[in-house]
Amino acid sequence: MTSPYTPHRTARSEYRTIRGLRYHVQVWGAAQGAQPPLVMLHGWMDVGASFQFVVDALAQDRHVIAPDWRGFGLTQAPGADCYWFPDYLGDLDALLDALAPGQAVDLVGHSMGGNVAMIYAGVRPERVRRLVNLEGFGLPETTPDQAPARYAKWLDELKTPMELRSYDSLDAVAERLCKNNPLLRPEFASWLAPHWAQPAEDGRWVILGDPAHKRTNPVLYRKEEVLACWRRITAPTLWVEGDRTNLAQWWGERYPRADFEARLAVVPRLRREVLSPAGHMLHHDQPEALARLLDDFLS
Repeated sequence: MTSPYTPHRTARSEYRTIRGLRYHVQVWGAAQGAQPPLVMLHGWMDVGASFQFVVDALAQDRHVIAPDWRGFGLTQAPGADCYWFPDYLGDLDALLDALAPGQAVDLVGHSMGGNVAMIYAGVRPERVRRLVNLEGFGLPETTPDQAPARYAKWLDELKTPMELRSYDSLDAVAERLCKNNPLLRPEFASWLAPHWAQPAEDGRWVILGDPAHKRTNPVLYRKEEVLACWRRITAPTLWVEGDRTNLAQWWGERYPRADFEARLAVVPRLRREVLSPAGHMLHHDQPEALARLLDDFLS
């Protein structure tokens, strides 16, 4: 097994009751300081600790807050049949009230977290000083005629318990992380593995994610509603993507790049950057380069 990465800045775990759930939050640095809190939101099947490499590479010792979303990491799962996107907005709003009351924060979101951050910044523009979206592309546009089939698929999936694959060792978890992302450094994978999984009673390692996350969401993605929120963003916004990311790898022809470009065009005060070489997990692939961008943009 490769020796795990050694963090330069130590995180502490805090737990808060957020909307009835026991929420786990990774916190770096002290709350005092001239700069506002830096809040970092992870993506689907990830955890707040995933930002450790970027936090270590920041030039300044920022006060950083990175929650595990509901049903991920060490945050309690709601025990629901599936997850509803508005709940992430509700959780974020309550978290900011608890951890940064009355403050405008610097908000960074990756993938799913980027989608949450963008909508939140349009709904609560006074709460966001600077906004960074790391490949939160949104989803393919849907039409009302898709609703019957979507509901039927959801009902069918409710009849069968969802499961996540388990692993026989931490090494196997780290190997899976590297397989998912060939650019991931082995020492990063070894460090991430115990944050991404935990041992079960049978000794196998299970992913720290509620299997219900895999179920189809019966609610259609309404692009125009999302864009109405994006248009109301007042914070300077930084979009960052990896040069190896290809929308077609997830959605084929259902979500053309031109569609995304048209969506991003509605965001006021937008700056764009591309990291290389980097894929979707750009905070793992290029943490030092990403940290330099954040230092410059958030200064």
